[in-house]
Amino acid sequence: MAGRSKKIVIRTKLGEREIARDSIIYFPHGLIGLDDKRDFVLIQVRENSPFLLLQCVTDAQLGLLVADPYPFLPDYNVKLEAPEKKTLRVESIRQIAVLVTVTIPKDNPEMTTLNLSGPIILNTKARLGLQAPQVDAKYPTHFRLVDAQRAQKPEPE
Repeated sequence: MAGRSKKIVIRTKLGEREIARDSIIYFPHGLIGLDDKRDFVLIQVRENSPFLLLQCVTDAQLGLLVADPYPFLPDYNVKLEAPEKKTLRVESIRQIAVLVTVTIPKDNPEMTTLNLSGPIILNTKARLGLQAPQVDAKYPTHFRLVDAQRAQKPEPE
């Protein structure tokens, strides 16, 4: 008796990809503005690239470019409230991964921005996700990567 296949093929913005069923991340509330889209998977855009594609499993046209913000902003701080932790079934901080959406303007990659005000939080163990808007105005919606790189370079003496 054959069991359910552990892999499925999905269509993405990057072409067809085979993914493991257990790599699907469920978003109980969807993403902001995409409440009806719940199943996503992370796909490496290119080897050695800091960017990933958060691809909707059921909609080939819906893929968000995301990145781990910490290589760019080591001091980035995300606040999670108790209801968010409950939704994500957080038992340990080690289960948490933080991603931010990335915008790369066509023909102007120097103006690439990170959305720091609406991070996507994943429980990597439970395969659950949610978008956790940050009410602290400290983090902008469009933080330019060139500004992050400048902030990390020591000042000349």
